[in-house]
Amino acid sequence: MQVLKNKFNTLTVGIFLAVRQIKRASLWTTLLIIFVMTLTFLNLVVISGVLVGLIEGSVSAYRDQYSGDVYIKNLKNKEEIENTTEITSILKSLPEVRNYSVRLIKGGSVEANYRERDFNEAPNRIGGNIAGIDPEAEDRASNLSMHIVEGEYLAENDSDQILIGSNFLEQYSVVPDQIFTLLKNVTIGSKVRLTIDSVTKEYTVKGILKAKVDDISFKIFMTNSELRKISAASNFNGSEIAVFLNKIEDSDYVKGVLINNDLSTGADIKTWIEAQPKFLIDIKNTFALLGNAISSIGLVVAAVTLFIVIFINAITRRRYIGILKAIGIDETSIEISYVLQSIFYAVVGSSIGLAVVYGLIKPGLDAHPIDFPFSDGILVAPIEETMTRVLILVVVTVIAGYVPARMIVKRNTLNAILGR
Repeated sequence: MQVLKNKFNTLTVGIFLAVRQIKRASLWTTLLIIFVMTLTFLNLVVISGVLVGLIEGSVSAYRDQYSGDVYIKNLKNKEEIENTTEITSILKSLPEVRNYSVRLIKGGSVEANYRERDFNEAPNRIGGNIAGIDPEAEDRASNLSMHIVEGEYLAENDSDQILIGSNFLEQYSVVPDQIFTLLKNVTIGSKVRLTIDSVTKEYTVKGILKAKVDDISFKIFMTNSELRKISAASNFNGSEIAVFLNKIEDSDYVKGVLINNDLSTGADIKTWIEAQPKFLIDIKNTFALLGNAISSIGLVVAAVTLFIVIFINAITRRRYIGILKAIGIDETSIEISYVLQSIFYAVVGSSIGLAVVYGLIKPGLDAHPIDFPFSDGILVAPIEETMTRVLILVVVTVIAGYVPARMIVKRNTLNAILGR
């Protein structure tokens, strides 16, 4: 019982000394330390959050604009989803499903400027994927028409017109034509020739699509009925089905319903998370690691800064510390006082940082994402991870405050009083 009482007294005295020192400390010194703690917190959260958000923006765009919440593809050894009709029938019956789009994908090539070409010149031709869609269903599901930068969107009866992705066109590409073959002088109304399964037909460019999702900007879109006609597709099966749900949380449930109906035997059924391209996942993990490395450097700098401030503060007050020891104040109480000061600086700095991140930066970036060439960058800062970073900052700050205090307190009491 006496031991607990002594420890309580030690802690009480330490708290008293800490409060007294914070009140008597220079206002500018206090503000400077809190400012450093705030910047360190922002460095820990914002840098890694923006780097991860750069890729998270691409992931969100891929889900919202192309794959949907559940993405169904043909099996690797099949050209089409064999049970497309059964799948769409079940999708129509599920209240969780908002919209879906069935796409038929065929490989082919597109050629431009063939009417003006000299026969000694190589044809201006490029290979790519052609997607057959129901224009209305696709637009309800993925809002494809929003990505039209020139011209107009497809109508159901546009059998002789196509939409072409901007990455096929020289005037939109940032990659030199010497590296990749690009289509030249293709604008709205231009005539191009599509070759699919040895069938060649001329089409008019009705619209140009430009998006930050390559599956849109690197595709040619036409009506589903027209693609089936020229590719001799004799059934109504598709190559992929993008399913958009009312709630993203239902993706596992909808996938489970389809699998439980034995539909996975003829299709590859994935949630939007599973459907993410592997390179996006790898880049996301790499950027997270890079952000943590940069943040760690900032954390070390903040710890060193606080160590120096506390050490100088303790050095200049060594006579005061010596007198405290001489009148019977326990060394542990003095050390606790400096540790509590460190915790005060870290908590106040982190609190200001939290207010800035969740009250200013995150809402701002959610409303106005950073416009990167391949994604709309956002800030990824889950509250659980952020609070973990706060804890790390407090622990490092405590160590940085305790070590110099311990060094000074352990000095000879008489030498400390005499300033030696």
